[in-house]
Amino acid sequence: MQDRGWWLGAALSGALVVIAGAFGAHALAGQLEPRLAAAFETGVRYQAWHTLGIMGVLAWRAPCPLAGQRLVLGLWAAGMLLFSGSLYGMALSGVRGLGMVTPVGGLLLIAGWLALAVCVIRARPLDQSASGST
Repeated sequence: MQDRGWWLGAALSGALVVIAGAFGAHALAGQLEPRLAAAFETGVRYQAWHTLGIMGVLAWRAPCPLAGQRLVLGLWAAGMLLFSGSLYGMALSGVRGLGMVTPVGGLLLIAGWLALAVCVIRARPLDQSASGST
């Protein structure tokens, strides 16, 4: 299986999304001040979306491997770790200094999306006449 490690990482990230979401909704309900609860929820949401994005790139990569796809995967993985991880850590520990890491993670997530755009622009269409698009 191509990209087995990436698929395993995506599967584990998906499981963590569900665990963190349930933990936030049940165990942390009423335990955190609203600002920290919102930060935790934001971390879960961004991790979920980028986990799905990673799976989409992996599915695209299987029949059409392109060099830039690995960069996208790496940027999103690092971005999720720093962005969501810092929000989880800040919410659970109350250490506000972790909030300084969050924008770095956000920039990595944005860079991943821009790298994906470049990857799409550089990809050569297999047969434009068959798809009917330009």
